[in-house]
Amino acid sequence: MNTKQINFAYRVRHALNEQLDNMPAATTDRLAAARARALARKKPDAPRRAFATEHAFAGRAGGHFGDRLSWLARMGVAIPMVVVAAGIFALYQSESQRRISDFAEIDAMVLVDELPLNAYLDNGFNAYLAKKAE
Repeated sequence: MNTKQINFAYRVRHALNEQLDNMPAATTDRLAAARARALARKKPDAPRRAFATEHAFAGRAGGHFGDRLSWLARMGVAIPMVVVAAGIFALYQSESQRRISDFAEIDAMVLVDELPLNAYLDNGFNAYLAKKAE
């Protein structure tokens, strides 16, 4: 039933309810019999199923603004992913630069002979290099 048919049925029901006390008994009996026949012919209630023709998510508005919101929804997912990827890349670059500068500092110490030759034979120096490399 469409909305026009539903509105018509409501208006008829309202008019009948208003005039129920003024109707003769034969008319009310005929109306009751007609209602009983209509209810007997009524199909049993079946579960209603609706098939979505588009992807529908909770909170998604359809209609006129559907395309614009769909674009915004995609950007709402893509932008945080890009920000996370950029953050991971920046973290990787800064850690790489830190390791490079630590190795450069050790190489500079070795090249300017600030370390004695016995330091290379010392196990503690190897531990120092491992600690500085972390």
